[in-house]
Amino acid sequence: MKKIRLGMIGGGQGSFIGAIHRRAAALDGHYELVCGAFSSDPANSRHTGEQLNLAPQRVYDSYTEMLITEASLPASERMQAVAIVTPNHLHAAPVILSLQHGFHVIVDKPLALTLEQAKQIALALQQSTCKLALTHTYAGYPMIKEARHRVASGQFGKIRKILVEYPQGWLSTALENNHHKQASWRTDPGQAGAGAVGDIGTHAAHLAEYVSGLKITEVCAELNAMVPGRQLDDDASALLHFEHGASGMLIATQVAAGEENNVSLRIYGELGGLEWSHQDNNLLRVKMSGQPEQIYRSGAAGLCTAANLATRLPAGHPEGFIEAFANIYSAFALDVSGNGNTDQDYPSIQQGLRGMAFIETMMRSAASTQKWTTFEV
Repeated sequence: MKKIRLGMIGGGQGSFIGAIHRRAAALDGHYELVCGAFSSDPANSRHTGEQLNLAPQRVYDSYTEMLITEASLPASERMQAVAIVTPNHLHAAPVILSLQHGFHVIVDKPLALTLEQAKQIALALQQSTCKLALTHTYAGYPMIKEARHRVASGQFGKIRKILVEYPQGWLSTALENNHHKQASWRTDPGQAGAGAVGDIGTHAAHLAEYVSGLKITEVCAELNAMVPGRQLDDDASALLHFEHGASGMLIATQVAAGEENNVSLRIYGELGGLEWSHQDNNLLRVKMSGQPEQIYRSGAAGLCTAANLATRLPAGHPEGFIEAFANIYSAFALDVSGNGNTDQDYPSIQQGLRGMAFIETMMRSAASTQKWTTFEV
């Protein structure tokens, strides 16, 4: 398989997620970074390109210049896919323009600033011959894939309860008032669109649906801005209704002082349940009624094919966030190149649309006095 020539929009100096994307793309050797428009500041973009040893003529001052110029290059030289790692308000325009110029797209979540923008992206994707991947990272973990397999196999019977939590503490104080780059844009309505519900709540909702195989149908939500003066929510919680009668609860908060990034998921059916935590992501707990608790670890014998394909190391050698991120990149590369299997297991446009619909449904529910709000895409 030849390496896919990759470009990047965003991810310049001062970016957290840009370096994560580059490391994930490089891990399995499926991509070669050949160009970039790394910042709205041309000097930052050029400096980033120098650090990455890119040819100066392939480092651009704007994403528009990059897409137009790259599309004009010979097919054997131009980039083939682009990673878009900008704040939320700068997703839709470059995604759509990339698709219109014939480039595959890998984009951070949430897909856009609004559901309407997400629908415009979906239309552009439909009108192109390209593919799109969305980096819901937690779907890349081996034991999340194992959990999904076990639920789908019917091991736990009909699913009754789904509990997902995403507690962070980094926004417990008004960091945005101290010129903190990440806090500044993530708490700005014009750049983020939504606060905790968009930043981490979409991860939690996707994880619940991905593993359970059930779609959220209704929410009863509460959104809070706990830090005085903050313009967006920093604390979200909701009761959930899923398909086929399952109920659940979701918590996504960035003001849980002392917490780091401990995403956790519990799913219970008629016969038993499972539990997974990001702080010990290589482990899956299975709890069957009337039986001792069972513990499974990534790399061990007896796991499903999807979990094994997402694992690079033998049992006892822990893998983590970069590897989970890389699993999305690798699955996308295999699909784009035509070398993948039939399930092509990576989040794409439908998950992006559902993420944006989740944000807007949560907002409508929190603003309403009605108990339940229908989830509609």
